[in-house]
Amino acid sequence: MKGYHLSVFRHGRTKANEEGIYIGSTDLPLTGAGSAELAGKADCYQYPRVQRVYSSPLTRCTETAEILFPDVPLYLAEDLRELNFGIFEGKSAMELVGREDYRTWLKGGSPEVRPPEGESAEELCIRTYRALKRILLDMMENDFAHCAVITHAGVISNMLACFGLPKIPAKELRCEPGEGFELLFTAQMWQQAQAFEILGMTPYSLG
Repeated sequence: MKGYHLSVFRHGRTKANEEGIYIGSTDLPLTGAGSAELAGKADCYQYPRVQRVYSSPLTRCTETAEILFPDVPLYLAEDLRELNFGIFEGKSAMELVGREDYRTWLKGGSPEVRPPEGESAEELCIRTYRALKRILLDMMENDFAHCAVITHAGVISNMLACFGLPKIPAKELRCEPGEGFELLFTAQMWQQAQAFEILGMTPYSLG
């Protein structure tokens, strides 16, 4: 049975990443240092040859796609946006640590727990499923064997924890900017179990 490879990457660094601030919907660009870091990785690592890039519409992701895959067609997918952090948006952990609702959210324990006025992990899982379904259908319709996704750290960890095999807790699915995971889909596995195989991390070092 034919397999479909999807390489999923985290966007480059923004000012908020450097300052430890929660940003979901805030549309920040990459910093100069963030862009330079990605360009350096493009020189030092072997990124996959892909036929299309599916990206969150936020600037930090589209700029990352332009650096890592400059000559590949780009398709924007609204459902690949970062988690909505509600009233935690734009604040640091130090600013929030005294709040009971923040501590409850960090503790987790239930997929329905959410930041006030924000989005739960369960809701993120649902829209991530929508994104993956559309991407896989597009790959099948266009006979694409290998494509890339540029999205956000929270989306990646949630996506792999919800649908990936082997099962790995979201908190253990970390990746650095410009790096991510290699996934393998088959139509049968996705249709029957809404699952894909986690092959490992990407990109590969040229050294």
